[in-house]
Amino acid sequence: MPAVDEHEIDLAAAWRLNPQVTLRPESFGALAYHFGTRRLSFLKSRALLAVVQRLAEYPDALSACRAAGVGEAELPRYRSALATLAGSGMIVRQEAPR
Repeated sequence: MPAVDEHEIDLAAAWRLNPQVTLRPESFGALAYHFGTRRLSFLKSRALLAVVQRLAEYPDALSACRAAGVGEAELPRYRSALATLAGSGMIVRQEAPR
């Protein structure tokens, strides 16, 4: 799978939490632990946690952001956070059903 630029993400694409990642909700947001790479990432808000938890339920990342209540003005910040998570393998593109 090609590497994802940690500064860019296609919000029109379908994404999901990597199956090798577990989330632990915390008061500040969540901890994300990747069992394959043994990397730990911090989701720095509850709203970002809500977006990541919803990714697989929606046809694209933008819809997941909207469902979590992310407004237009906040979208660049969430795009950047999701790009960082994609760049570290915490979230991956969701394959289309066959």
